[in-house]
Amino acid sequence: MADQSVFRITKELSDLQKNSDLSLAVACRDIDVRNVKALIIGPHETPYEFGFFEFAFKFNKEYPRKSPTVNATTTNGGRCRFNPNIYANGRVCLQLTNSRTWRGERGEEWSAAQGLESILLSIQSLMSSNPYENEPGFEDANEASDKKNQKDYVQKIRHETLRISVIQRLEEYLGISLDGSVAPPAANRDDYDLDMDIMDDDSTVPFEPFKDLCKRRFLWYYDSYLVAVQKGKEEVKDGQLFTRMPFEGTSNTMEGKFNYTELERRLRNIKKALDAETDGWAAEGQAAKAKESTVAVNLQRQFEQIVESFKRADIPHNLELVDNNPFVWILTYFGKPMTNLDGGLFRIKLAFSPRFPEEQPRIKFETRMFHHRIASDGTPCYFASPSRREDAKSHIEAVIEALEEEQPAYDPRTLVHPEAFKLYWGSPEDRKMYNRRLRRSVQQSVE
Repeated sequence: MADQSVFRITKELSDLQKNSDLSLAVACRDIDVRNVKALIIGPHETPYEFGFFEFAFKFNKEYPRKSPTVNATTTNGGRCRFNPNIYANGRVCLQLTNSRTWRGERGEEWSAAQGLESILLSIQSLMSSNPYENEPGFEDANEASDKKNQKDYVQKIRHETLRISVIQRLEEYLGISLDGSVAPPAANRDDYDLDMDIMDDDSTVPFEPFKDLCKRRFLWYYDSYLVAVQKGKEEVKDGQLFTRMPFEGTSNTMEGKFNYTELERRLRNIKKALDAETDGWAAEGQAAKAKESTVAVNLQRQFEQIVESFKRADIPHNLELVDNNPFVWILTYFGKPMTNLDGGLFRIKLAFSPRFPEEQPRIKFETRMFHHRIASDGTPCYFASPSRREDAKSHIEAVIEALEEEQPAYDPRTLVHPEAFKLYWGSPEDRKMYNRRLRRSVQQSVE
């Protein structure tokens, strides 16, 4: 029975990790498959938009006959209740896992046909545009006071989503203090064995499987965070206290006050720190190259193979190293003929970490392009295959595919350039404006 349970959990984790769902991620230590961490990225057009919400799952030996337990860990140390059903102490009330505190409908209970993904999707569904309705007894609240509470509740969730799930998380990852200064990395680079390319296996090292993912997604959604800040500034004043909801208890609430000006300052500091970290990889890479580390040798070989493959396939794009450093590549992309990109000449920088592929490459268009899949700072939103994380060519191919896709499906998870995204998916006139601005950026790329 235990072996079957482990097999089932392992398969579910593998299936989720292969999935291209951009809003869910799961991970566990190799030796502890029953304890799983999961990340849900807040849905678009909700107060949770693009927040990073982490949950801890514990699977018993009777799984899947019995459901796992689940706890929210993004709670600001047990001080923040992010939803009527997600308590400050971490409790997650779900009908699916029989952990609700109210009477559910028949047929909503757990069954062996359910799984980890079912629970994650159920939690994600709680992160709605009007979470006030999730509280039993308030589903059909129509009184004037309830309407005001609904608006107040959305406002404070949006603020705390930015402050706690995004800003505090990234500041911890980057070692940023409240005054904006950046402390040295927790893992001193001198402890990194450039010959073996591994860190010592220390059980005291915190398990942070989503650190690199959150850093890269922050760069995707940075502009959207600033839009949320601006919207918040228009609705509330700095210093205004949060409104307590009727269903919030003394130790199970979301208390505080608004300060979007401060949140904006901290967001901008995080962006600067991430850019500095990326720039720092070049110097680290040169040191790794000098020691002929495995990663350095591997990236040099991959670079040479890609250059050769471009020549064989008569691909016009050009690839070169910066300062002969295998950790910094420059791709010159030539716009695809007979498309809006035709005639464009774009310089794209690929920065690799000495810890690649654990830390994925950070890519940036140095030539400005107005495109719905490229953030205003040049960061592209692309999907490299999870099974090819160590293949640098797959990243280049994925970026080009995102650029050239002619009929992409609408996906708000790719909202990395709010203005371009809105025009692209707007009215026919909006699309015409989008195409004009894209063509203008293409023309400017060769001037």
